[in-house]
Amino acid sequence: MKKKLVSVLLACTLAFAMVACGNSAEEPAAPADEATEAPAEDAEAPAEDAEAPAEDAAEAPAADYSEVKVGMVTDVGGVNDGSFNQSSWEGLQRAADELGIQVQYLESKTDADYKANLETFIDEEYDLIISVGFQLADATKAAAEANPDQKFAIIDDASIELPNVTCLMFKQAQASYLVGYVAGLTTESNKVGFVLGMGTPVMHEFGYGYCAGVLDANPDAVVLQQNANSFADTAGGKSAATTMITDGADVIFHAAGGTGLGVIEGCKEKGKWAIGVDSDQSSLAPENILTSAMKRVDNASFEAAKAVCEGTLQSGIITYDLAAGGVDIAPTTTNLSDDVIKAVEDVKAKIISGEIVVPETQADFEAAHGDAYELD
Repeated sequence: MKKKLVSVLLACTLAFAMVACGNSAEEPAAPADEATEAPAEDAEAPAEDAEAPAEDAAEAPAADYSEVKVGMVTDVGGVNDGSFNQSSWEGLQRAADELGIQVQYLESKTDADYKANLETFIDEEYDLIISVGFQLADATKAAAEANPDQKFAIIDDASIELPNVTCLMFKQAQASYLVGYVAGLTTESNKVGFVLGMGTPVMHEFGYGYCAGVLDANPDAVVLQQNANSFADTAGGKSAATTMITDGADVIFHAAGGTGLGVIEGCKEKGKWAIGVDSDQSSLAPENILTSAMKRVDNASFEAAKAVCEGTLQSGIITYDLAAGGVDIAPTTTNLSDDVIKAVEDVKAKIISGEIVVPETQADFEAAHGDAYELD
């Protein structure tokens, strides 16, 4: 019995060998080293198959967001304010170009326009409505409460705690500190100026940061200060700048929206330095804009629009700081000396590391610099 079994196995083995030899006869025999690599090649075959879905995914058409609509309501500064509103709109224009969405804005001439403009976008079933500025907080909150299925985002206000509202906030004191540091190092008269658009907690952060930066860079400097109490008074901004220049200021920073355009105009006429805000305002007066305190409102608007497209927009507060690239000084450094640029880079690193903590409240500012900040 065992002999029969052995015979059968030998026969099968010989038959298999004959078939194998018959197949190899059709092609030249591979060298020994190539023959040993054959199993490795076979083993890689499944990996090539595994990559196929990734290649298919890469070739898949981009998502179609052409039906997504995002609307923006400006504050009274208007969409061409050269800073806050304009930067927000630029972010949405970028979203239209890159994501293929529909974007639109409505300008508010007075506070009374906020409610009506929001309702227009609600009636037209926009997927997201962005309110630009804390002045729209009351109107946005009322609209969000009345329309719980409508998504809203508001820039520079963190007071609305509703599941359909996203608050986009910035560490503006950090950007203001940087331009204050520049002003403190640049002034030749040891007098600089600051024009505020409106006295609110958010806006005062600009002042605390700026004054702290000036005094840390130049303890002998004096900061002249004025609250214009408007974001749309160009003539008032120019008047404030002219008065400060008459009093000896040679560098003036504005955080005043459209009012700040007057500040820049006043500095240009008198041949003094102006510091812009929110966006890189160097193009408005290339020979007179020293730098600008940038809040990347454009990035915030773009990211909010993108999140709506992808279904990932969350309610609550999103804060953009220096470490995340949400605030900074302007990339245009033509009017800054190499020494000032280096000093600012050193300060930026210290802020990011936590070695320098920029004051954001009156108490924090006064703990470091006394009562040098005068605005209410």
